[in-house]
Amino acid sequence: MAEPTPQTRTRSWLITATVVLFLLIALGLIGAGGWLGAIGGSWYYLAAGLGFLVTAWLLFRRRTAALHVYAAIMAGTLVWALIEVGFDWWQLAPRGDVIVLLGLWLWMPWITRRLGTRSLAPGGLPLAASLVLAVVVAGIAMATPSHGISGRLSMERVAELAPDDGGVPAGGGVPAGEGVPAGEWHAYGRTAAGQRYSPLGDITPRNVDRLEVAWTYHTGDMRRPTDPVETTYQVTPLKVDDTLYLCTPHNYVIALDAGTGRERWRFDPRVPDNINRQHLTCRGVSYHAREGADPATPCAQRIFMPTADARLIALDAATGRVCTGFGDNGEIDLWRGMPNVEPGFYYSTSPPVVTRNLLIVGGAVNDNVSVTEPSGVVRAYDIETGALVWNFDTGNPEATEPLAEGASYTANSPNVWSVASVDEELGLVYLPIGNQPPDQWGGRRSEAAERFSSSVTALDLASGRVRWVFQTVHHDLWDRDVPAQPTLVDLDMPNGPVPALVQPTKQGDLFVLDRRTGEPVLPVTEEPAAQGAAEGDYAAPTQPASALSFRPPPLAEADMWGATMFDQLACRIRYRSLDYRGAYTPPSERGTLVYPGNFGVFNWGGVAVDPERQVVVATPSYLAFVIRLIRRTDDDRTYVSDGEPGLNENFGAPFAVDIGPMLSPVLGLPCQAPPWGYVAAADLRTGDIAWMHLNGTVRDRAPVPLPFEMGVPDLGGPLVTAGGVAFMSGNIDYYVRGFDLETGQRLWEDRLPAGGQATPMSYRGPDGRQYLLVVAGGHGSLGTKAGDAIIAYALDDARTDDGGG
Repeated sequence: MAEPTPQTRTRSWLITATVVLFLLIALGLIGAGGWLGAIGGSWYYLAAGLGFLVTAWLLFRRRTAALHVYAAIMAGTLVWALIEVGFDWWQLAPRGDVIVLLGLWLWMPWITRRLGTRSLAPGGLPLAASLVLAVVVAGIAMATPSHGISGRLSMERVAELAPDDGGVPAGGGVPAGEGVPAGEWHAYGRTAAGQRYSPLGDITPRNVDRLEVAWTYHTGDMRRPTDPVETTYQVTPLKVDDTLYLCTPHNYVIALDAGTGRERWRFDPRVPDNINRQHLTCRGVSYHAREGADPATPCAQRIFMPTADARLIALDAATGRVCTGFGDNGEIDLWRGMPNVEPGFYYSTSPPVVTRNLLIVGGAVNDNVSVTEPSGVVRAYDIETGALVWNFDTGNPEATEPLAEGASYTANSPNVWSVASVDEELGLVYLPIGNQPPDQWGGRRSEAAERFSSSVTALDLASGRVRWVFQTVHHDLWDRDVPAQPTLVDLDMPNGPVPALVQPTKQGDLFVLDRRTGEPVLPVTEEPAAQGAAEGDYAAPTQPASALSFRPPPLAEADMWGATMFDQLACRIRYRSLDYRGAYTPPSERGTLVYPGNFGVFNWGGVAVDPERQVVVATPSYLAFVIRLIRRTDDDRTYVSDGEPGLNENFGAPFAVDIGPMLSPVLGLPCQAPPWGYVAAADLRTGDIAWMHLNGTVRDRAPVPLPFEMGVPDLGGPLVTAGGVAFMSGNIDYYVRGFDLETGQRLWEDRLPAGGQATPMSYRGPDGRQYLLVVAGGHGSLGTKAGDAIIAYALDDARTDDGGG
């Protein structure tokens, strides 16, 4: 009898290994697939597992029938996948990747010959046919657009802007924009109207691809070992005259030459490190020029900086020196009047609102640490002296006169951590208001907290008294606080012009309101919401919904995703194991799927509005989260945190909360299928979405840096220009991109050295060129690369040396 050759022994080993592999897959699919079916999910995985088991047995017996059985598995998988998701490539891929690869393996000669056939012999033809069919379906799916909206915005100018008025429609509009030259950027959203619109038109769809780096400046402010995870760089710099003003996460204030990027001055407020802080960021500084004053007079032009240790500092814009005549030797102690003083638990991450004579500032409190946190009070100070003029305490809204000495504001009241807007002609300031902690359990909220939580609220500028309130979520149990600056724009509606306010929300609605009254301009309806809140709480019976909305459809089991069928199976089991009855399913001890999650469809970056064309540009993102309430038995132990500051412990409440994104177990990608992010535009007068396209790649998220354009989350705001180009840099891949405003087509992109989770801005430089300015500093909780770069782009090859820093 002849000895087996090495080649024969190798083939025998390969088929034995294949049998073992198929057996392991079979056992996993039968066990997990049976579990999924038993809890109400698809029985496909159990059936596929049985098919793998039969295939393994026939391979072990060296039977050609193994190929036939596996061909049936492939064909059945294909039919099942097409029924579930149609020709959606990124949905089909995880359903078939393992199945097709194993089919190719079985079709190889070293397998088929051990079964007494050949790949293309009659015994292998069913498998070959199944493989060819899978390739054909894959090709069709890759060529079939399955997401987004293709269309065009009207580029007709509905309202003409007066020269150099900062984007204010002629004959009316937002007086807060008056006096801002077209080439400057005086506030976080360019003007106090928060439009993120540049009236400059030098950069157009025809030439945007010629943008190149003109200069780069490095702040030198990098992350430290003592920083919290949520250390981020979200600044939008200001541009006044020939100078740029910006801040850094550690609250340095820096002035740069707008033409070269060279540093002119730097101020260090000497903020001590504190492990209690949940966030460490700075979205921007504020600017004010004293009316009629000689610009050469010290502190005639001021920069205001809120710090992470709860101070508000006034600086001379020309020199960076402290304006000692403001407040107490140049600063205001924002802890004054606060209850529950605990360093690190209260601070301002957003720039204050500047008016002709007032400086209005809110603040953030750490989320869900306890029910005895600082107040969410909003205060207005005299812009020259720093004297307190009024205070709006959401827990005591009628008492707006300055707080008496020795008194304190209401503890644990809803706060304003994002950016406010102002219309000085109407005499109103508009506040995006958050929630009263704990965010996910509201059984003990006060009447005032119920009124103002998750609302946009208009206050009288002179007195701080409430003029109107529009609530975007009733009895919010999902941390869907109003996260973004209200954007003010005048709309030419069929019945005449309307001074409007556009409010983005985490749930994806864009509420378009009359900013005089808070009444909807575009229809708002109340829709039934899921019931069944946790013990001691309740759920609102209805929730508001806007006619202009980027809310996603409800998730189904078929929407669960993963890199492979195994990831997808795990996500399906998790989906079926959680409470989920739509977007407003109340949090539970079992665990609740929350979609959209508290990351939001929109967050602090907000939207950009073109006041001439009266359109909005947005970057909606979609991530599912999981919330689980954990019953507290005492306040002496931690349930969900490792130590200070005790985030999500909710000391004093009946429940702690475990919260996080719903991710697949293998690669940590979202459990819901892509796309996870878009760029979109809509007509504000009709509410019609004109176009909506995938935005961003997984290059900087996948284990292998492949630039698959799957649409990824964006955290940062868009910029729109009069030239018809929109810019954004906030995706979790490291790019700044330019888009055609009319069609949404991507026209230009450039690689950034770090995450660009900030809002770009545009200005005219001293050399007459239009610049695009981008900040690339990264985002801690998103996990994007940290950096300290300020990058200016312009249209030709003229460059300067690195600005230093």
